[in-house]
Amino acid sequence: MLRKIDRDIWGAEYPLRYFGLSVGTRMTVIRLENRELAVISPIQIDGAMASQLDELGTVSHIIAPNLYHYLFAANFKQLYPNAIFWAAPGLAVKKPDLQVDRAIDREGNSFCNGLEYVFFDGFRTVSLNGFDSLNECVFFHAASRTLILTDTAFHFDETFPIITQFASRVVGGYKSLSPSLLERVATKEKNKVRKSVEKILGWDFDRVIVAHGSIIEHQGKQKFKAGYEQFLGRSVTV
Repeated sequence: MLRKIDRDIWGAEYPLRYFGLSVGTRMTVIRLENRELAVISPIQIDGAMASQLDELGTVSHIIAPNLYHYLFAANFKQLYPNAIFWAAPGLAVKKPDLQVDRAIDREGNSFCNGLEYVFFDGFRTVSLNGFDSLNECVFFHAASRTLILTDTAFHFDETFPIITQFASRVVGGYKSLSPSLLERVATKEKNKVRKSVEKILGWDFDRVIVAHGSIIEHQGKQKFKAGYEQFLGRSVTV
């Protein structure tokens, strides 16, 4: 079920395995000032959760924030046909069968009233096909001082299965807000990543919501900065 996180922001978890590990995934729902709902990284929902959403407002924006988090977007669009399906840059090319309404602008920063974003340039990840661009859009909800990440950082802890804890201790992301060793190997354009990180650090956030891992309720900005300084091997400017 949806769980209220703060003012006008909710989350819901869904089971997910990646490379054999139980990592889970999280959907974030934000209610805008006009009672429109923006759904980031949609998950599979049932009638009860659909009723919850309808009570909160009108689902008007369905967001696939990167080139990987789109699996349930089409189903969500079927449930809410009047909502705009927004896709990360390049997703319409990667998945031409998806009926994308609009691509998120790489150069923009204001998604809609009350929600901002940064295109996280230069970041790459490891897939079964090699090294892939993630093309993630990172979001900021100013009203709750919340940063919303998808695959640009992880934060696993003791609430996850032992094997997931062990793997994240080895490759990164265990009780630290950071990408894994896999992304460090795949990402070569560190200067582009640094510039993206510095844009994000310009936001006034305290909480960080991740798609994979536990939510960081406090000192999220400091932890994000520390995790990326380790990733980049250099300090970043706030």
